[in-house]
Parts: sequence; structure tokens; C-alpha cells
Amino acid sequence: MNWTRFQGARMCVCNTAVVGSGAAGFGAADRLWSLGQRDIALVTEQVQMGTSRNTGSDKQTYYKLTLAGGEADSVREMAQTLFDGQCTDGDTALCEAALSAQGFLRLAELGVPFPRNRWGEYVGYKTDHDPRRRATSAGPYTSRLMTESLERAVREKGVPILDHLQAVRVLSDGARCLGLLCLDNARAGEEDERFVLVRCKNVVFATGGPAGMYADSVYPLGHCGAAGLAFEAGVRGQNLTEWQYGMASLAPRWNVSGSYMQALPRFISTRADGADEREFLPAYFANDGEMLTRVFLKGYQWPFDVRKVAGGSSIIDILVYLERCAGRRVFLDYRENPGGQDVDFAALSEEARSYLAAAGACFGRPIDRLRRLNQPAVDFYRDKGVDLAAQPLEIAVCAQHNNGGLAVDAWWRTNLEGFFAAGEAAGTHGVYRPGGTALNAGQVGALRAAQYIAARRQGPPEHDEAFARAASGALEMARGLAGAALRGEGGEDVREMWRAAAARMSRVGAMVRDAAAIAPAAEALRREMDAFAQTVRAESPAHLRRVFRLRQALLSQHVYLRAMLDYAQSGGKSRGSALYTDAAGEKPYAYLPDAFTFALEDGGRGHLVQEAAWHGGACRFTWRPVRPIPEEDDFFENVWRAYRENGNIDA
Repeated sequence: MNWTRFQGARMCVCNTAVVGSGAAGFGAADRLWSLGQRDIALVTEQVQMGTSRNTGSDKQTYYKLTLAGGEADSVREMAQTLFDGQCTDGDTALCEAALSAQGFLRLAELGVPFPRNRWGEYVGYKTDHDPRRRATSAGPYTSRLMTESLERAVREKGVPILDHLQAVRVLSDGARCLGLLCLDNARAGEEDERFVLVRCKNVVFATGGPAGMYADSVYPLGHCGAAGLAFEAGVRGQNLTEWQYGMASLAPRWNVSGSYMQALPRFISTRADGADEREFLPAYFANDGEMLTRVFLKGYQWPFDVRKVAGGSSIIDILVYLERCAGRRVFLDYRENPGGQDVDFAALSEEARSYLAAAGACFGRPIDRLRRLNQPAVDFYRDKGVDLAAQPLEIAVCAQHNNGGLAVDAWWRTNLEGFFAAGEAAGTHGVYRPGGTALNAGQVGALRAAQYIAARRQGPPEHDEAFARAASGALEMARGLAGAALRGEGGEDVREMWRAAAARMSRVGAMVRDAAAIAPAAEALRREMDAFAQTVRAESPAHLRRVFRLRQALLSQHVYLRAMLDYAQSGGKSRGSALYTDAAGEKPYAYLPDAFTFALEDGGRGHLVQEAAWHGGACRFTWRPVRPIPEEDDFFENVWRAYRENGNIDA
């Protein structure tokens, strides 16, 4: 890596830039260095930010091949489980299965404390959509422990970390990735130093999901994602319609899954000013036993799932959503039992009753049961300044994970040469996925990208005029936008613009989607993007980071909303974590508004992947069949011969 200047801006030159400092980003840097690729740099807006380091759940899951017990499992069977999630490519599913043990054991060797029995087996448990016991956990902070361990490994190797650099444009000539333009947030007040170019042959894009699109979000504050930058450079997206939404607390942002629901808390709502407290769930159920069983099941079935609305636990998400739509605040209350009386555990379903009995938790108040089930779940909130024994916990139905993302092949390459995506930025998941697959996919994608770069894309970036043109145009755009935003004559403050855009996305493009509302929202976004430089205002240079974040977030919103509209107009029905309003469908409960009239997808589209491309303000969509699980010649001598020749890495 070396430094020079281009048109007055500082410029770093290297073979590979890894963008993002989460588990996937650090994983890619660690793997690249270990494979002998030393001319690399890790670019990050803030090394302590990001989803991996700052998120979790009551028992955060890592999904991998079974490594304990006598239960049969195989790479092919795990790949089939992933593939069966619908709209999932078989080659990436096979890679995620085949390399899951290698990625997992690397983390264990780096010090992530995954539990093992006295014989050395890494024991597991079943998670959602999991036919085996492939799941494991190092506790509520599993992804944080992963990130910290990988960061230590990267720092020990001496990999350069370029902190405070926020990517604001991906440089390309339409076919090749040529580098990045970044805003140096540490020097944003210095007009001649605020922008930094990274000229490189390869980019590993590990920026996470597009969290900044939503107001109701469980992603950590400060994590925004950067999908819009990739779309702008010509990178295709896939399965952008497929998300996971679920109930989460707002301060701190944290999934209220698992034991938070199994403790059977009271659900209350208030007016915006905190007055008029009332318990709202009982009005919708025939009896307390039915209501509490649905609440209990939310622990197992945390993401909203349209298949579980009628007669299932996902009606709880909808009822919380409706209270919020009515302008009320919603809380979990662990201080008192629902209805203010002792719980009749005999009225629960057999599944709920037997679980609580086995845990010795058929007693007391919700806080007593939660302490019995999972004391660390109580400790987490106490450490964040929330005493669940003394105060209610505000919640909402929030965006939690994008199963789609940038389209990649089996080496995590995108359609833009030299541009790889890893972690949540890569759209390798389909409609349904076993819990914990995201953590595994991030490590596998990081490894596959690093292997390909080390074997096929070594050397310095080419010296050509394409970079000069791309860099010159990007600098002109960025300097012009920064200047206009800081002058801000008559413009709207970037923070207010952000709040309005995020609220609109949560209203029309989250759990409940109506094509009649999505279309005008997408058109409004297009107009806002066209006028962005003339309408946005930054109060100071320190706020420029928000300007560039919002710019790419608006672009992301536009592409994602158009993808949702294309899905609906192509005949797509409700599936996964998205309910599409459909007047020709059915309403599962008479008391629900008409927006909840919907029809379930019958799985007929499970073999198709929607791909999205953005160009000059317009979105184009195509549908292709999923790539099947490869059927390879696994005769050892043949595989060994090819491995000796080229490492079995594609040319």
C-alpha cells in the first residue's frame, strides 16, 4: 500500500480494499493476509461501529455442519436445507455448507468460546428451519466476540486499517471496479483534505445490510449500510424483497426473542405522552391461555412470518404494529402478569406448559420467570440502564436482516469485475433461512473472495485512463455536493430529511406492503434524488457524513421499493416476512383492517430469483431460475489432480 495524490486529493493505492469492519470484513482481511495477499487495506467509517460488533439476541446463533453426537449429517444435506429456503442458489448453498466447519473452527481457534463437551464435541441445538442440531452459540454477544477475535488477528498481522473513511462512491467504468472515493470524517472540516481516493484492483464490500433505510430498525445506531453505492456503480441486486422483521426494543436496539417472550410478559400501550396505559392483547383472544401460548411461541418463532398469522404467533407482531400505527407507544411489561393475576399455566398449550415446567418457571411474575430462564437476558438491559423489574421496555416491529442483497456467484464475485460482496451485503439467502446462517455466510463469503483474489487477482491496479475519468467525475460530484450542502440556502436539514425518508420506508416498504402505496413513494424518492444537491443542508462539516449516507440510502430505498413493486405486479403473493395487501385474498381475522387481506405464496416462485439493476435513475428487473446444487465428480484422484493444477479455483 502506498500513498500519493490525484487532483489535490490524497490517494491510497493497493491491490485490495476491504470495506467494513464487522465479522465479514475482518474475516476477509484475515484470510487475504493468511493466503499471502499482503497489499491490502481495511477501510472503515468507524472501527467500533457495525452490526456484528453491536448486535445480538438472547442467545445469538451460529449455524454450521453438525460436529457432535451420533445424528447423521452431511455437507450435501446442509446445502439442501439452505437451498430449500426458496430463491436460493445451489452453488452458494453448497459453499456455505462445505466451508461452515472451516469457518467455525477458525473462530474457535481465535478464542470465540463456543461450548464443547468434555470429549471435545461442539454441541448444538435446533434453530428455526433446521432439521438437525446444527446451531450453536457463544451467548448473546456471539457476533461481537467473533468480530473482536478477528480484529485481534488482523491487527496482529499488521494489516493497515484506514479508520474514519466513509465510502461515498464506488469507482467503475461500467465493467470493472477501479476503486473508491471516501469522505475522511476526521478531516471533514478541511476542504482540501476531506476526500480520499482508494485506487485498487479489488474491493471486498462487507458493509452489512441497508439498515439506514428504515425508521423502525433493530440495526445498531450508526450502522447504515451502503448498498446504494454498489447499485450506482452497476452492481446487480437479488432477492431484495426478502427481509426479516420482528419485535425489538428501541432503546437499546435489541431483539426481544427467545426467553423475552417465553417469560410471558404483559403487552401495554400508551399515548405518545405516556398517558392512558392499557393492556391491549386480551381484546383479541378468546381466553388468556390462547393469548399467552401465542406470546410464548414468539420466542421460538421470532421473525414475523405470514404463514403464522392465521392461528399462529405472528398475529402478535400485527397487533403491536397496529397499536403503533394508531400513534401509540408499545411496551413489554415484566413487572406484572398479564391481566394483573396469576398465570394459569394449565391453560397453556402442551408445548409451552412443558417447556416452562421443565425450566422450573411456572411461578411468579414475568421478571421472576425471565430470571429463572435466562438471567443474562435481564443483566443485558440492566447494563444498558433499563431495569426490567422496575420499568417497561418500549418495542416496535423492526427491520432486522436483509436476506437478499448484492448478487454474487460461488466465489462471491458480483457482475462488476473485481468487486466482491461478503456478509449481509451479499444476497445469498432466500425467503427462509435457518437462524444463524448469516454469521456462517459472512465467514464463508470472506474466505471464498479471499481465495479467488489470492489465486487470480494479484498485482497492482492497472494504470489506465478509466480510473482518471471515474475518479475525476466522483471528486467533482462529491466536492459539489459538499459545498452545496454546507451553503444550504433554503435547504432542508439533512437530519429532518433522513427522518422523513426512513419513516416513509417503514410505512410502505416493511412488514406490510401495498403496491398502491409503494408506487407513489418510489416516484417521490426519484424526485428527491434528482433534487438532492439543491435541497439538502448540513449545519456543519461534521454533518457531511449524514449527507452522503442519506444520498446512498435514498438510492437504496428507490431500488428496494421498485423491487417490491415489480414483485407484486409480477403476481407475487405474501411470503416470508412480508405481507402484500391483496383484495383477492383473505383476511385471517375480521377485526383486522383491510390492508391485512392477503394471499399466501404457494411456493411456485421458489425456484426463481429476482435480479435488480439501477442505471441513471431507472430500475430494471429480470427473473432467472435458481442455480442448482452442483453435482460434481468427487472421485478423489480427479479432484486431487485438478487441485494440484489450479487449486480448483475458477479462471
